[in-house]
Amino acid sequence: MMNVQGKWAGRFIWAAIAQGVIAVIVTVLIVQPLSFFNINSYYSPAKVIAGGSGGTWMFTGYIAYLVVGVVAVAVTAIFYFYIEGIMGRIYTGVSNALAWGHYIFMNVGVAGAMLLMIWGGFMAGYAMAPTSEGGLGETAGQVHVNYLGQLVNPIGALILLACLGAILGGLGFVLASRKSTALASATS
Repeated sequence: MMNVQGKWAGRFIWAAIAQGVIAVIVTVLIVQPLSFFNINSYYSPAKVIAGGSGGTWMFTGYIAYLVVGVVAVAVTAIFYFYIEGIMGRIYTGVSNALAWGHYIFMNVGVAGAMLLMIWGGFMAGYAMAPTSEGGLGETAGQVHVNYLGQLVNPIGALILLACLGAILGGLGFVLASRKSTALASATS
């Protein structure tokens, strides 16, 4: 069996590593916020998550980022490894362009949407927290209009961008896996 070296599996592994580093930073800020640095004027994200409402947005964004931004990007590398390394098909031409679209749109869309959800959820939870606890004491209606309502369309657009990336990647998988190569004909 001939070893064919493709580049896309490695690119997606590095993207998963970068997304993982971002996830670690976000995790540290949630679990041990700036109070770690003796900055006491910072409202704890853990309180936001425990408070529900806006905290639900924050928690959902965080979990979705871990699952889609880190794990799914890493698993995607396996598909590319299979097509390039096992099947011996190299991405060229249209399939290569589709892989680039997959790589850019999926990573930007997922990171952008989920980080906006995390930020929006944090700001909403902070705004709804009672002033006696360091929050802004706003009502749910104010928070949804002033914080979360503004983020719905950008988050939706970024999720659609991520979905477009996944669709382009799927089309690229189909095209690349159906390519006829010298290796495929030599092994059959």
